[in-house]
Formats: sequence, C-alpha cells, structure tokens
Amino acid sequence: MNILIWHVHGSWLTSFVQGPHTYLVPVTPDRGPDGLGRARTWTWPASVVERTPEELRDSEIDLVALQRPHEIELTHAWTGRRPGRDIPAVYVEHNSPHDTPVDTVHPVAGRTDIPLVHVTHFNRLMWDNGRAPTSVVEHGIIDPGQLWTGTEPRAAVVVNEPVRRGRTTGTDLLPHLARAAPLHVFGMGTEGLARHLDLPPELCRTSELPQNRLHPAMARCRVYLHPVRWTSLGLSLLEAMFLGMPVVALGTTEVREAVPPDAGVVSNRPDVLDDALRHFLADAAYAERTGNRARAAARARYGVQRFLDDWERLMKEVTR
Repeated sequence: MNILIWHVHGSWLTSFVQGPHTYLVPVTPDRGPDGLGRARTWTWPASVVERTPEELRDSEIDLVALQRPHEIELTHAWTGRRPGRDIPAVYVEHNSPHDTPVDTVHPVAGRTDIPLVHVTHFNRLMWDNGRAPTSVVEHGIIDPGQLWTGTEPRAAVVVNEPVRRGRTTGTDLLPHLARAAPLHVFGMGTEGLARHLDLPPELCRTSELPQNRLHPAMARCRVYLHPVRWTSLGLSLLEAMFLGMPVVALGTTEVREAVPPDAGVVSNRPDVLDDALRHFLADAAYAERTGNRARAAARARYGVQRFLDDWERLMKEVTR
C-alpha cells in the first residue's frame, strides 16, 4: 500500500516504516511541523518517500495515518480527498489525555468512519473515545542490542524540555532523587537544568545527543530512572529495557504493565525509589541481573515484528 503519514514522532515512526509498504511523508520548503520530510537523525528505509503538497494531489494513496486533529483538513486540502470518506484512514493517538484525565473528549470521538488507534491500553481507557471504533497497537522497538555496561554510577533520565514540562515529567522530583543517585539527563532543552533545580553540576549532568549516540551513553549509566507523572508510555523507558538497564520508575499510566516486578522497582513512594536507586548503585551484579530480566521482558512484549504484525492486521481490516 501507499500510506500517507506525517513525520510527527520520529522514534515511533522509525518502527512504523519498517513495514512492507511505501510511506508518503509530506515535505514543505521550510520543513516545518507539517512538512518535516524524511528523518535526519534516524535511519529510514528507501520506502519512505517525500512528497510535496502539490505532488500529493496526484499521488495514489491507499491509507492515511492521521496523528493530529488538523491533519484531517490538511489531507483534504492537499489531496482533494476526505479521510474516512473518500480514502481509508486511521487516527493514531500517541498521548494520554492532558486537559483532564477522565473527561477529555477525543477529536474523532464523534466519528465512526475513522478508527482510533491508541498506543497503550491505559490511554484507551482514559480518553473519552465517543462513538469512534477503538483498538490498541502497543509500541514496537527496533532492538538496539544489549549495550548496558553500568560503568558510571549514575541514573539515566531521558526527557525533552524538562523545565517547560515541569511536574508532568516529574522534573520537580529530580533534586530529591539526585541525592540518592547522581543523574545524567538526556534530551532536548536540558541545558541549564542543574541551575534551574539548584543542583551542583556533578549531581545533574545533561546531554543532547543524536539517536546513534544516545543509546551507548544511556547504557553506561547503572540504572534508568523514569520520574514521569503523566504521559503516554515513554519509548525511552522501553529502549532502556532493551539496552539491558534496570528500571526505577513511578507507577503511573502504563508503567506497571510494561515493567514486570523482577525488571526493576516501580513505586509512587519517594522513599522506595530512593532505596532502589541506592541499591542498584551499590550492587552492579544485582543491577546486571535485573537489567537482563528487563531486556527479556521488553523483547517479549515490545518487539518490532509484533508491532508490524499488529499494524498489518489492522490496516488490512481498515482498507478491506
């Protein structure tokens, strides 16, 4: 099939485009949010093809994979075809509802012609999906390999824009947790984080790295810390498990489903998280054993082939 999909979430899309189809990715001269084109920091196959809005009008398209509300009108404007009516469409919802955990109505809740696909069962439960037919396709991760060495007695944290996102990503918890384990925070917009948190630099390193350097740098840290209060299941958490890292995480959203009890410590009690971090830093062998179990659990549930198979079944049903 020819699938029209915007470049919105690079990590997720990198797995999605590993399938057997041709993926038409819009590109605009400014490469803005509606026209990023092909990724520059991920490796995508040749089956991902850039198309300008003008080229899309004459392109053969079998399915539109929507990810943002305005893409419904954008598809009509650029292709002359209405998603769900003139052309099959699905809406991929990457996020948990933000305005209110239980009363947020999804943008396609009033439609029955665009199936709504959530990335976690928690998200499907919490969104008000209305009349939209819903399903869940859990994340799929391209295995980066078992890279964990744990040579640095630090906790890796991966979060973009931690200052702006604040309590949502648990940024306010970091000063307390840094006393149990020095942090290395990876992600965009992390520069100046230590100063913002009033932490000495040795307790809060920061790095903004391309994807090919991120995983080895994470894997040098002894443990992965996931302090996020409210967001969809982070791909960085699953990637850390694939790397063979033990996990210490808040027990919010989908985390308890993703992290089995023997793969790390999941709790909403700061004292429990503190003790877990200290234990992993003090006992590298324990960290290695736990990380091995985390990797096995992640490979069993979040492998990329299972993800592609699930999507293949869904797309065949939608375009039947």
